[in-house]
Amino acid sequence: QVQLVESGGGLVQAGGSLRLSCAASGGIFSINTMGWYRQAPGKQRELVAVITSGGSTNYADSVKGRFTISRDNAKNTVYLQMNGLKPEDTAVYYCHVGWGGVRDFHSWGRGTQVTVSS
Repeated sequence: QVQLVESGGGLVQAGGSLRLSCAASGGIFSINTMGWYRQAPGKQRELVAVITSGGSTNYADSVKGRFTISRDNAKNTVYLQMNGLKPEDTAVYYCHVGWGGVRDFHSWGRGTQVTVSS
């Protein structure tokens, strides 16, 4: 069974940094995209950043220049380096993986809380 295990969330002051990690395991194969989404209380889940198997990246406008997504294909792991954190970045952050090649499976992590205090 595919598992996505997230780590690295926590409480940080505004201007601080956090690094999120998400490791995929359990029979996952042919990973295409890996990404991070977030959901703040009372809001819809939104894309934060995504990275393709070829290394192309895409970011939400609100995090450009502050967040960096990367991946280690050998470890089936995706990272999100978050610098210059703002209170509005407070949310539950979810890892997402698209995998299986043409079978196009999608898996989600359980989420990790990021809280930025002002």
